Amino acid sequence: MLVVSSSDIHGKEITGTLGLVKGTTVRAHHMMSDLIAWMRNAVGGEVHEYTKILAESREHALDRMKEEAEAMGADAVVDIRFSTSNIAKGAAEVLVYGTAVTLKEGH
Repeated sequence: MLVVSSSDIHGKEITGTLGLVKGTTVRAHHMMSDLIAWMRNAVGGEVHEYTKILAESREHALDRMKEEAEAMGADAVVDIRFSTSNIAKGAAEVLVYGTAVTLKEGH
């Protein structure tokens, strides 16, 4: 499944638009991660524990969006965007969305 942030796919012809597809996940961080992050924050630098949590969350959301697109019969998803938000103390939502499309055969 092709997934791109642009409106078109170089070398491919979009033949149909199937509609909006999305994937979401909500992740809470572990208290140990919070403790390590707090200590890292005190000395500065990247908080690798949170980076890992968010990277895994993006991948899960992408997988769910692709599954939804495949169920619609899509060949690709264009114009994808990511969004994140805090929904509760210690929990964040990662949302990815885009437009499911079909492509010309043989391209």
